[in-house]
Amino acid sequence: MTEVPDDGGVATVDLSPWTDPARRLDAGPAARDARRAVVERLDEVCRTVGFVRISGHGVPAGLIDGMLAAASTFFELPVAAKLALRPPSAAVNRGYAPLGSEALAYSLGDAPAAPDLFEAFNIGVERWPAGDPYYEAEAGRLFAPNIWPPEPPELRAAFLAYYAAMTRLGATVMSLFARALGLRPDFFVSRTGRAPNVMRTNYYQRQPGSPGPAPGQLRMGAHTDYGACTILLADDVDGLEILGPDGAWLGVRPAAGTFVVNVGDLLAQWTNDRWRSTLHRVVPPPPGPGPARRRSVAFFQEVNHDAVVECLPTCADAANPPRYPPVTAGEHLMAKLLGPRTLRASRATSTATGRL
Repeated sequence: MTEVPDDGGVATVDLSPWTDPARRLDAGPAARDARRAVVERLDEVCRTVGFVRISGHGVPAGLIDGMLAAASTFFELPVAAKLALRPPSAAVNRGYAPLGSEALAYSLGDAPAAPDLFEAFNIGVERWPAGDPYYEAEAGRLFAPNIWPPEPPELRAAFLAYYAAMTRLGATVMSLFARALGLRPDFFVSRTGRAPNVMRTNYYQRQPGSPGPAPGQLRMGAHTDYGACTILLADDVDGLEILGPDGAWLGVRPAAGTFVVNVGDLLAQWTNDRWRSTLHRVVPPPPGPGPARRRSVAFFQEVNHDAVVECLPTCADAANPPRYPPVTAGEHLMAKLLGPRTLRASRATSTATGRL
């Protein structure tokens, strides 16, 4: 590691040289240096830790607050109301996932002793051009209709506004990643621009009088994310841990006004492990009488379902040949999704082999 990241392990990178219109268009040497520094820093943290906080992202605080308020109201609904929003099958990445219905360690091929202690609600692409064969091919799975609750009435608009903001931010991040990898800035556009992106809102709350976790049981089991990258918003409370380069688990708390971005499996495979798809988990809170609530919202920047992911030319040479066989993104994603939901070990290629 050429530099110790700030805040105990995860660096914060200010994207405003690229996201602020005035700074992005400034042709002066100082502005050019600032933009280049952002790209170089992203490459460094993706090589070493695989997680980074980003500030200067341009997402309005009011939009975030409205989305979180609607999410909290939803998760406080009676269980029966939420269960009515379960998807029709495990292959449909939409709707409500009740407490204890998934175990993410299965995505690594493991068999955990107990399911994870979280609830979740997923949305994805709301609409697409009628009759487009690309979308129609996955209309029953990766592009299935969103499952909207009747209450709270403001949730749909708040979630769609946040999803749209994350879609724009995801495109910006992927453009910066392309620059950091020595590629054209638009390299990923044709590979991720029509992806089955998903916004998953996670809710963890210890109910009064509920028993403690079973031995080894986590709020979210150790896993890597499946696609290109993840943009995470979370409450400023303990719980998220990542596996550091030294093999030790490191707690990561969000900072006000930032998102946490991490590399996913397909980007690690694209880069031939030049960039780390880092194992992470959410651990239970210490014993106590309080509710210990934690909310997080993960926007998964996926890859077009028909895109073939294979080693980038800038990430291999004679001394470092490709480590992974080519894989179709949709097949990889579906294999990863089904493991935790059917409680069966996933057969998808894992980038975490030997790191757990």
